[in-house]
Amino acid sequence: MRFSKAVVKNRVLILVVAILLLIPAVFGYVNTRVNYDMLDYLPQDMETVVGQGELLREFGKGAFSFIIVENMTPLEVSELKEKIEGVEHVESVIWYDSIFDLTVPMDMLPNKVREAFTTDHSTIMAVFFDTSTSADETMQAIENIRKIADKECFVSGMSALVTDLKELCESEEPIYVAIAVALALLAMLLLLDSFLAPFVFLLSIGMMILLNLGSNIFFGEISYIIKALSAVLQLAVTMDYSIFLWHSYNEQREKYADNKEAMAVAIRETLSSVIGSSVTTVAGFIALCFMSFTMGRDLGLVMAKGVIIGVIGCVTVLPSLILLLDKPLQKSRHRSLIPGGGAFSKGIVKVFPVFLLLFAILLVPSFYGYKKAGNEVYYDISVSIPQDMPNVVANHKLQSDFDMATQHMVLVDATLDPNVTRKMISEMEKVDGVNYVLSLESLVGADVPQEVLPDSLKGVLKGDKWELMLVNSQYGIATDELNAQIDSLNGILKKYDKNGLLIGEGPCTKDLIETTDYDFRVVNIVSVLLVFLIIACVTKSLSLPFILISVIELAIFINLGIPHFTGASMPFVAPIFISTIQLGATVDYAILMTTRYKEERMLGRERRDAVWTALRTSIPSILVSGTGLFAATIGVAIYSDVDMISSMCILLARGALISMLMVIFILPSMLMAFDGLIRKTTLGMGNRNNKKPSSARKELYV
Repeated sequence: MRFSKAVVKNRVLILVVAILLLIPAVFGYVNTRVNYDMLDYLPQDMETVVGQGELLREFGKGAFSFIIVENMTPLEVSELKEKIEGVEHVESVIWYDSIFDLTVPMDMLPNKVREAFTTDHSTIMAVFFDTSTSADETMQAIENIRKIADKECFVSGMSALVTDLKELCESEEPIYVAIAVALALLAMLLLLDSFLAPFVFLLSIGMMILLNLGSNIFFGEISYIIKALSAVLQLAVTMDYSIFLWHSYNEQREKYADNKEAMAVAIRETLSSVIGSSVTTVAGFIALCFMSFTMGRDLGLVMAKGVIIGVIGCVTVLPSLILLLDKPLQKSRHRSLIPGGGAFSKGIVKVFPVFLLLFAILLVPSFYGYKKAGNEVYYDISVSIPQDMPNVVANHKLQSDFDMATQHMVLVDATLDPNVTRKMISEMEKVDGVNYVLSLESLVGADVPQEVLPDSLKGVLKGDKWELMLVNSQYGIATDELNAQIDSLNGILKKYDKNGLLIGEGPCTKDLIETTDYDFRVVNIVSVLLVFLIIACVTKSLSLPFILISVIELAIFINLGIPHFTGASMPFVAPIFISTIQLGATVDYAILMTTRYKEERMLGRERRDAVWTALRTSIPSILVSGTGLFAATIGVAIYSDVDMISSMCILLARGALISMLMVIFILPSMLMAFDGLIRKTTLGMGNRNNKKPSSARKELYV
C-alpha cells in the first residue's frame, strides 16, 4: 500500500520524469542499428561463420555479388567495371579484363568458364566488398552501384537482398504501428465502458513502447523482425494491464469518496493481478533465450523487457494520467457493449461432454498438421519480399540466363599443389547441380603457368593462407538438392584439405536449418516447463497445469497446423516464436478462469455452479484480451509486403482467437470432467469450505 500511495502522491512528478525519459529514448531508438541478415544470428563457432571471418581476414572480402550487364559492348562493360571498382568498400571486381586485355579474344578463356559468364546479350561480373554481408557500408555500396549502373544492370546476392529488405521495412514500419494502434483503439472503444479511456491507455502504452525501443541501444543492434514486431507485440500483450487498472479503479470509486484513495487501492490490487498475469508472458519470451540461433535471445530479451516496462507503466504512469483526467474520463463512461453471458455460459457447462469429445476429435489431426507444417517452412528470405524487388529480378535473370541459382565459396590451403587442386576441382564439378568451379587453376588450365596471370587477379583469388574458389550451383537456397550437394562438396573438400572451408549463403542456410530444428525442440520444452511451474505455483496444484497447458497447446496445434492443410508455407522462425509467444501470452485466459473456479469451489459452491460462475465472469476479460491481441496484429498481417512479418502477425492474430475459443469452450468441460482429480491434487481444495457464500457474493450467481 505504501507504493500505491506514493504513486498517487507523486503523480505529477511521475509524469514529468516519464516525459523527460522519452528524450533519451528517442535518441536510443534512432541510433539502434537494425540487422537485416538472418544468417548473422548463427552460432559464432560454426564452420561457415568461422569461414566468413577467415575470408575477411585473408582477402579483405566480406560480401559478394554478381552484377548482370545487358546489351553493352565489352568496352562499355570495362568502363562500368572501373567505375564500380571506385565505389567505397568495393574490394575488387572480376571480369574478363581482369584476366586478359580486351584486345585478346574471349575465346582464350576455357569454354566452360566463357559460357558460364557470357550469353549473346549479357555478361556478369563478380564483385567483392571489404565489409560483411549486411554491414551498413555494404548496403550503401550496393545503392551507389545501382546509381552508377543503368537500368540494364542488375545486382544480385544476399547484400542486395538485405538492401532491398531494409528499404521496404523502413517504408512500412511506421504504418505497422499506425494500423496496430488504430485497430486496438477500435477494439477498446467497442469493448470498454468509456470513450476517452482507450486514448489514455494508448498514450501510456505508447510511452512505455518508446522507452523499451529506446533502451534497445544497449544491445547494440536488433533484427528487423524485432523492430517491426516489438511495438505491436508490446501493445497487444500489455493492453490488458491498463484494462485491469481501469476496472479496478472504477470499482473502488464506488467504495471510496476520495478518488485518490480509490486509485491507491486499485494500484495495489492491479499490481498483484498484473504480476501474476505478466509472469507467464515473460516466461514465454525468456524461453526464446535458450535458442542457439541468437535472434531468439534478442527477441526474448526485448519483449521480456517490454512486458516489464509495460507493467511498471501500468502502475505508475497510467494511474497518474487517469487521476489527471479523472473528470473527463468519468463523463465519457457508458454502458459496456459486451453482452452478459449468463445463459450462454450455462449452455456450455450443460453440454460439457460435447466439448470434451470435440477436444479429443481435434487433437489428432491438429497435432498431425502441426508436425507436418513444422517441416514445411521456408528458409529462403528472398521469397518473403515482393517478387518485383530489384534483387529478386536480378536473381531470376541470373538463374534463367546463366543457370546460376546459388554460389558457394571454398577456402582451400594455398600451399596445396596445383595438380592436386585441379583433381579436387574435377571431382567437385561432377557433383550433381554444380556448373563449374572458378579458381586460378580453372581460369588458365593446366598448360598455362599461374605466373602469367596479373598480380591483381592472383591477389583476388590467392592469399598467404588460403586460396579462394567460387562454386556455381543450379540449385536454389534451402532445397534438399542443394543441401545434398553441400554435403558432397564438403566431403570432397575435406578429403583433399581437412581444414578447408565451404562457405556462402547456401552452406550458412543449411546450418540455419539444422540449428533451428534443434532450437524448436529445446524452446518448446523450456517454455512448457516454465509455464507449468508458474501455473503450479499460482494454483498450488499438480493437475491444473496439465489441464491448462493441454488446452492452450491444442490451440497452438490448430493454429500452426492450419498452414499444412491450406498449403501455405511459414517462415522458419514462425513455429518457434509463435508456439512460445502464444503459450505465454494466452495461457493467462485459462489461469483467470481457473483461479475463479478454484475460489468458488473453496467457498462451497457445487461443481457446476463454480464452473458456470468462473466462465461467466471471465468471458468479458477474455474477450477484451483476445480481441486486443487480434486487433493489434491482424492489420499488420494484411498490410505488410514482407511475408516474414505478415506471416508472424497472422499467426499471432489467429492464435489469439483460437486460444480464446479453446478457453471459453474447452476449458470449462475439462474443469467439469476432472473436478474430482483437481480437488485431490490442489492444495486447500481437498476439504473445501461448505459454507454458503455471503450475500455480497450471492448476486454473482443470479
